[in-house]
Amino acid sequence: MHDQISDASDSILHGTQHLRWVDVSLSNSQVGVPSNLIPAIILGFLTQPSAPMATFLLEVGTEDLPASFVGDALEQWKAKIPAELEEQLLSPDSIEFYGTPRRLALVLNGIPERQPDREEEAKGPSVKAAFKDGKPTKAAEGFARSRGVSVDDFEIRETKKGEFVFVTQKIAGRDATEILSELIPQWVLGLEGKRFMRWGDGDLKFPRPIRWLVTLMDDRVLPITLTNGSETCSSDRTTEGHRVLHPEPFILKHATGYVEAMRSIYIDVDPAERRQKIVAQVDKAAKSVKGEAIVNPELLDEVVNLVEWPTAVVGKYDEEFLELPSEVAITEMESHQRYFPLKSGGSLLPSFITISNGDPAKSDIIAEGNARVIRARLSDGMFFFNADRTQTLADYLPKLEMVTFEERLGSMRQKVDRIVAVAGAIATQLSLDTTQTDLANRAALLCKADLVTQMVGEFPELQGVMGEKYARHSQEPETVATAIAEHYLPKGAGDALPQSLCGQVVGLADRLDTLVSIFSLGMKPTGSSDPFALRRAANAIVSIIWAGGLDLNLTQLLETIITAFATGRDGVDAAELQQDLESFFEQRVRTLLQDDEGIDYDLINAVVGEDDPDYRARVLSNLLDARDRARFLQQIRDNGTLASVYETVNRASKLAAKGDLDTASLDPANIVDTGLFASPAETAFYQSLQTLVPQTEAAQAERDYQKLINGLKKAAPVVAAFFDGDDSVMVMDDDAAVRQNRLNLLGLLRNHARVLADFGAIVKG
Repeated sequence: MHDQISDASDSILHGTQHLRWVDVSLSNSQVGVPSNLIPAIILGFLTQPSAPMATFLLEVGTEDLPASFVGDALEQWKAKIPAELEEQLLSPDSIEFYGTPRRLALVLNGIPERQPDREEEAKGPSVKAAFKDGKPTKAAEGFARSRGVSVDDFEIRETKKGEFVFVTQKIAGRDATEILSELIPQWVLGLEGKRFMRWGDGDLKFPRPIRWLVTLMDDRVLPITLTNGSETCSSDRTTEGHRVLHPEPFILKHATGYVEAMRSIYIDVDPAERRQKIVAQVDKAAKSVKGEAIVNPELLDEVVNLVEWPTAVVGKYDEEFLELPSEVAITEMESHQRYFPLKSGGSLLPSFITISNGDPAKSDIIAEGNARVIRARLSDGMFFFNADRTQTLADYLPKLEMVTFEERLGSMRQKVDRIVAVAGAIATQLSLDTTQTDLANRAALLCKADLVTQMVGEFPELQGVMGEKYARHSQEPETVATAIAEHYLPKGAGDALPQSLCGQVVGLADRLDTLVSIFSLGMKPTGSSDPFALRRAANAIVSIIWAGGLDLNLTQLLETIITAFATGRDGVDAAELQQDLESFFEQRVRTLLQDDEGIDYDLINAVVGEDDPDYRARVLSNLLDARDRARFLQQIRDNGTLASVYETVNRASKLAAKGDLDTASLDPANIVDTGLFASPAETAFYQSLQTLVPQTEAAQAERDYQKLINGLKKAAPVVAAFFDGDDSVMVMDDDAAVRQNRLNLLGLLRNHARVLADFGAIVKG
């Protein structure tokens, strides 16, 4: 296509401004257009010459960073930097992010060396406001000043709201180096995290002191200086290699080939590559001793960011330590030493794997040094284990008096007494027999006893685990021992739930007491703040009830617990506390239905209710039923069944709201007066309701809502004929008795549907 733009000799006077017209020939067609529209037309045809592209390297060198910060920092950069470069019209072809314990780095591949020149358009005041008697007003002059132009530069354009002043400005692109000089300090110092520190005599904060800065645009250093009091860190091309394998500084000549250059000085800058190396080396090392590594994903994440040149080293410890519970040995190795334990056939091996950041040639020396450390740690564990077992688990109960749960809520021993009482209330609701109730009470009594043992004092993460071990050693029933461990489950999202009934009861009792007692202090979760993990506790309660199929009335249970808790306590408003907790649980149910069950939001509203207290009460009184109804609604939406009844039920429900029928009645016998019928459509509607009653009642009793939907599907064409058939009626009849009678028919249909859900909250079928 040959495009030709030529100036025309004509000009016209438009308003107070002259608009120049041009002829534009496109594909042998010629049209006349205002010159002020040319940019919009030709942008797709005329382009600037492409700016030269470059590679840019940024490396921020530090003292050893916390492992967790490395990954967090790179994620922050990934979320921030591409968007900022795009905003500056400097989007590179690709961005690579790297991090080790001593550096954060990025490479911008194919970044323009300069922004493109561009035009910026601004809309000003209307022509009427900008000009009076052909002269510019203060509004026009003010707009011109704000844009740095003259009134003579104005263009007049017709818009939907009339004629307005426009200005088009050409903006020259800036050098990328100039923009990067402004952005890089923000990228570095804008990182967020915990436990930032100051060093030297300045106010600059970072997780660890910044020691060097590399900024290369291809082979040129981009001068940048970070100032911290009397100290400065100026960019150059000098980086640091491995502390042991390459202790000398290293000169980076060019921004390209960064990964390869760093490998030459024994630095694996790519966390993904380090992870692959570690996993492969750990697997190989485990096989060398005929074992299998226990690889905790969280530990692997940490280890990846603890080393720059990983080497897997196998160490050994004395077999006598295998007498320790495996959980103790594993905790010692993982939590304290960052080792990967080894097992064979389900049993621990007296070996471990550590990921060294030292000289691979000295692996034997490294293995022996780490072995000495773990032997000392395991010796301590053996001492604690033997010392704790000189008493029964019950003997530790008095020591709980010395442990504070919360200053205003008393000791942990007092909390245990409350847990026992709540467990008893749960057992009563579940109609447990005497044996089951006694076991639940015993487990509740002992569930926190291990907190004051030496082992748990040293390793708090073993609470519950050691309680189970010590309960068995104390000849407690196996059910009690299992429940002590299980009552802490789930410990987080996706964690296992307690499997035994006793563990479920104690787990519920513990969390319900925590929620009631902490809420009584007014310490509700706010925003992201939830120091007592109350959201997690409530989520666990709902999840345990659902998974265990526990027929519990949460509303009644809360009332029982709150009444007992409030007795003798000043300042506790039982009614307000009940309301707060019910609202809290309602929100948790909504969250779990959406996140864990995958239920559409409007179907959740239909089950839980939007502004209908009846639905909330129903949900909390029967959580199992609420979940089943939500699941069923999602199922019939997905298979198209919901659509077959939605329109009819929804139309009936909206009209029924104009009447005064209660929402509970189902049987038309004593509500609808057949003597007022004036059409066969009313009779048919009445008969369909009669047929529907036993189906709805069965659906309620059996929680089989397919029976209700089947009944509503049969009723749908009858109701449709009532509205729009040959014998249709006017619901809002002039006769008040007839009108109310017809509204009652609709109200009864609505009530049948309400057994399943509030159809008015459903957006579509």
